[in-house]
Amino acid sequence: MTRRGVLSEGPIDRGRRQGRPGTGRPRRTRGIKLGLLGLAVVVALVVLLVLMDTKASDPARPAGLLPATPPRPVHAEHSSHPVWTLVPAAAVVRPRFKERLTSGLLFDVHSGRVLWAREPSQALAIASLTKMMTALVVAEHAPPSAQVYIRQAAIDYSGSGIGLLPLHKKVRLETLMYGLLLPSGNDAAIALAQHVAGSEDRFIAMMNRRARTMGLRCTHFTTVSGIVDRGNYSCSADLAVMAHAVLAQPRLARIVATRSIVLPFPIKGGKLYLYNNNPLLLARYPGADGVKTGYTVAAGVCLVASARRGRTRLAVVLLHSDDAPDEARQLLDAGFAKLPG
Repeated sequence: MTRRGVLSEGPIDRGRRQGRPGTGRPRRTRGIKLGLLGLAVVVALVVLLVLMDTKASDPARPAGLLPATPPRPVHAEHSSHPVWTLVPAAAVVRPRFKERLTSGLLFDVHSGRVLWAREPSQALAIASLTKMMTALVVAEHAPPSAQVYIRQAAIDYSGSGIGLLPLHKKVRLETLMYGLLLPSGNDAAIALAQHVAGSEDRFIAMMNRRARTMGLRCTHFTTVSGIVDRGNYSCSADLAVMAHAVLAQPRLARIVATRSIVLPFPIKGGKLYLYNNNPLLLARYPGADGVKTGYTVAAGVCLVASARRGRTRLAVVLLHSDDAPDEARQLLDAGFAKLPG
């Protein structure tokens, strides 16, 4: 009531101030102070309620994996890239898994139609599935023939890697792309990021911008390789969009469909032998043609696998799986049975 009196002056208020100039101002000052105090209390209560609600309603993102300051909600920004989206539908297949699966998705690569889903929006650590976005950003900004200078940071990598990068020498960019996506080379990810952006931090910023242009809503990157789990996460639905983008680029689709390859390389012997980690490709699952594997202790076993039969192309995303190869086969078999080519 005090604040309303300050903001809405009537004839009586003006007359009092003119007749008694020494008494109107202190009352107004006290009113303002009380109003500001009340407003501060209300704001504090609102902030407290929001924080309590956030903790109670956001189990999707695991504790310990978020950055200190979570990113703002992601929305698609203006981009020359068309935004490809999934088409939710009633479950077409109903698999029965023997093991625990935290999150997964089966979808038609061409139409985006979802054939099966389990917690598709749950944000989880994704390990080396991160490299799908790394590859997309590199492919957008650098040609295959570019020469990448190998710095010390790429030699000092941890986790999986090519392991043979020659310090202070140049390696053809496309060779590193194969090293990134087949054996999941963390050293290749560092070298590529430094070549494209000058530093890993700047490249990570490019990855997050690309995620926004693609309309990814539960994705955030803090690493170029996926070796760091904290703050690096996505969900099955967003990973399906990334997988579609990889498969839509002939250059990247050719790489992820490769079981093994021998490439010229500036080391003794002059050749680099690379082998794909994808269990469906290794087992020669009919029509298998991608996409990416991932594993850390926090992320568990993660897999994005695709296969083509006739005109039908399906892909599956599995996060924190106890038996990803078997679950992927079950889902793809069931999908192809429902959607014959």
